[in-house]
Amino acid sequence: MDSITIREDYIKLGQALKLAGLVDSGVEAKIVIQDGQVKVNGQVEYQRGKKLVNGDLVSYNGSEFIVKA
Repeated sequence: MDSITIREDYIKLGQALKLAGLVDSGVEAKIVIQDGQVKVNGQVEYQRGKKLVNGDLVSYNGSEFIVKA
């Protein structure tokens, strides 16, 4: 499983998708999140600004990554 490392206490979901390379832009992140295609810890998430913290698992389009602090 892939992971992304954050330096702050949290990262927003849209930024995390870009950092993980799963989307090319913030606009694309907004669209896939609003369409209900992204899950955080197994639950569909519709908020692009959802704060992800250490240990959160994100799933999108058959890919998964975990957030590490």
